[in-house]
Amino acid sequence: MSRFATKLTASLLLAPALLAASVTAQAHQAGDILVRAGAITVDPHEDSSGIKTSSGTNLGGSATLDSDTQLGLNFAYMVTDHVGVELLAATPFSHDVGIKGSPAGADSLNGKLGTLKHLPPTLSAVWYPMQSTAAFQPYLGAGINFTWFFDEDVSSSAEAKGFDGLSMDNSWGLAAQVGADYMITDKLMLNAQMRYIDIETTGYTTYTPVGRLKVDVDVDPLVYMVGLGYKF
Repeated sequence: MSRFATKLTASLLLAPALLAASVTAQAHQAGDILVRAGAITVDPHEDSSGIKTSSGTNLGGSATLDSDTQLGLNFAYMVTDHVGVELLAATPFSHDVGIKGSPAGADSLNGKLGTLKHLPPTLSAVWYPMQSTAAFQPYLGAGINFTWFFDEDVSSSAEAKGFDGLSMDNSWGLAAQVGADYMITDKLMLNAQMRYIDIETTGYTTYTPVGRLKVDVDVDPLVYMVGLGYKF
C-alpha cells in the first residue's frame, strides 16, 4: 500500500472519532453556564372583568394592554446533562393601557387610559431530552413568575375626561416554556423560545363622576425571544 493510501486510510478511520469529539464539544453538560440575549416580546392575551365602582356596580367594558419588545436576558445553569435551572430577565416593558367596549352611558370611559411598565423575572426548571452530544438542543421548562408593575401614569387625554391615578397589583403565577439552542461553535449558540406566563392583576383608577374604579385582568401573555447565547 502506498504512503498516500496509508495516510488516506488512517484519515478515514480517524474522521468519525474527530467528528464525535467535535459534536461532544458542542454539548450542554453538567456545570455549564449558559447566557443568552436577544429581542423579547411580551404579547398580552388579556381577559378582564367589567369596570367596577367601589360599591360593586359593573359599568361594563374591559381593559386592554398592547405588546412591547425589549432586550431579553436569560441565564441557565446545567445541574445535569439533561436538567437546568433558568432565570429570565429583561429591560422594563412598557404598555399602553386602555378601556374598550363600555356601553352607552359609560362610553366616555373608552380610550387610552395611560401607560405602565413591568418586569417579569421568571425562574424555571428546564429539561433537555436530547443526548448531550447533540448540537441541536430543544427543551421544555416550567417555573414561577413574579411580575412587578411600576411607573403607572394616566394619559393627558384620560385626565381631561376626569381620570386621576393608575395602579396595578403585582402578580405571582406559573410559567411554561418551549425552546431550542443550536450550537454554532462549541461556545456560541442560536436560541429561540416561547413562554406562557400566568399573570393576574387588579387595576385601579379614579374617575371624577363616579369615584374609585377597579378592574380584574388576566394578562396571560405569550412571550417570544430570539437571540444568541454563549456557554461558559
